[in-house]
Amino acid sequence: MQLDDMRARALGVRDLYDQLNGQKRGRAWTREELMLGFMGDVGDLAKLVAVAEGARDLPGGPDALAHELADCLWCVLVLADTYGVDLPTEFDRTMDQVTTALSAEIDTL
Repeated sequence: MQLDDMRARALGVRDLYDQLNGQKRGRAWTREELMLGFMGDVGDLAKLVAVAEGARDLPGGPDALAHELADCLWCVLVLADTYGVDLPTEFDRTMDQVTTALSAEIDTL
């Protein structure tokens, strides 16, 4: 699946969450609530990485880790859309900057 396909699917799921939250709570999640949800998912991911590395015991195993990575990606895609960030363009730009900085540092060693 390409990033544009993942983005479209993520936004479709966000629309379903908006519909559900509208019916249950009378409003969609705010930007802040989306970010807080992402922070919670990153925390869950950290715990599952600790499990994968043998530093912690929790149920779920590899399937839970894969699920949490997908949740985190969903959040990133939705947040990028929410804030009008062209993720493919920004990813390329950022990776170019990081590559240049790392290469320059490596050359000085």
